Amino acid sequence: MTDIRVSLVDVVVFRRVGTLEILLLRRGPTGRNAGSWESVHGTIEAGETPVDAARREVREECGATDGTLHNLSRVESFYRPERDEVALIPVFALEAPRDLAVQLSAEHDRFTWSATSAAKQQASWPRLRRAIEAVEQLLVDPRAQVLGDVLRIP
Repeated sequence: MTDIRVSLVDVVVFRRVGTLEILLLRRGPTGRNAGSWESVHGTIEAGETPVDAARREVREECGATDGTLHNLSRVESFYRPERDEVALIPVFALEAPRDLAVQLSAEHDRFTWSATSAAKQQASWPRLRRAIEAVEQLLVDPRAQVLGDVLRIP
């Protein structure tokens, strides 16, 4: 029988430099989805919470150790046939320092900071485009400022 598990996390890394910019990472030529432009994401390891996994993945994939983590109030799903599992994917955003020195992992060969409209066009996965829209709606739109105390993760 197919399992349903919270087993992956997505993290949109962004910064405010006058405008909002999204960090996109390009998958390297030797791994899966070579050449795709993605956000930080990965597997939740044994004993980790989704928040722990989000922080670890950000550190591993782009070198960010500072910044404010936010819950984007959404969960994506993805069927993983090799495991016969529907993976539930909590989605987070990390507001990175403006001067973040991105340090790529071996999984990626390039990165770019893009304005939200360009990032949505460049993003390979539809779920990343939805996550960028959530960043705009929940973390930038002035109407959502009253939600900060719930969305900000200490």
